Amino acid sequence: MYEKIEQSTAFLKQIFGGRTPDVALVLGSGLGPLADELENQIAVPFGKIPHFRCSTAPDHAGRLVLGQLAGKTVLCMQGRLHGYEGYAPEEVAYPIWVMQALGVKAVILTNAAGGINMDFQAGEFMVFEDHINMTGKSPLTGENDARVGDRFPDMCHVYPKFLRDLADRAAQECGIRLHHGVYVGVNGPQYETAAEIRMFRTLGGDAVGMSTVFESIAASYCKLPVLGISMITNMAAGITGNALSDEEVKQMANTRGQTFRVLMRKVIELL
Repeated sequence: MYEKIEQSTAFLKQIFGGRTPDVALVLGSGLGPLADELENQIAVPFGKIPHFRCSTAPDHAGRLVLGQLAGKTVLCMQGRLHGYEGYAPEEVAYPIWVMQALGVKAVILTNAAGGINMDFQAGEFMVFEDHINMTGKSPLTGENDARVGDRFPDMCHVYPKFLRDLADRAAQECGIRLHHGVYVGVNGPQYETAAEIRMFRTLGGDAVGMSTVFESIAASYCKLPVLGISMITNMAAGITGNALSDEEVKQMANTRGQTFRVLMRKVIELL
């Protein structure tokens, strides 16, 4: 794996002309337009990067974009990979290891999620205090390469307090309500049943989605601090009694996308 990461990194360094990103940002469903706001940008499709897989999820552009935002050099993953696309956990996580090798100091993982916590409302935002991996899988399964990370990495400090505090400060300065909670990661692509949502709530989950946990594990593995933020695009199964749909997720992401981008710009400015 180390040799593959080196090859991907060497390719991107050549494409980026020696520009080194300060922070990486993974943009989830409906959140991709933020990458279009980067100045002096250089974009490269996943399919052209050695050892990257191509995104097949709807509305995921599937490209890396390097540019300037809020005074920082930012590397945006415009769209991401998912297990439900048929990719192995380590394939989903692979871009995180390349980001770390490129020199980023932190990674911001965003997603669209269903609200489990009854105090949440669609259109609000949640910072990860922690996560629950309900996929039964890990990107670290298999032979370990100690040049990338430890065989048994600690998972108690994936989302460090200094980044959560920074997100709170950014939200306060922007006048945006920001919840804290536990994200539950599932395989998908089917939405959860009402019974599953009741179980997740009992286990301490506040929001649920089909991404992010593999990337968080990968970041912790290579000691890259993570700020995780969900846009609550809908309330989870069984809460409102309405059927869940991808269209509902897209509509809410579009409606609240500008507010999300304001928050992200402030977070990056404060980093």
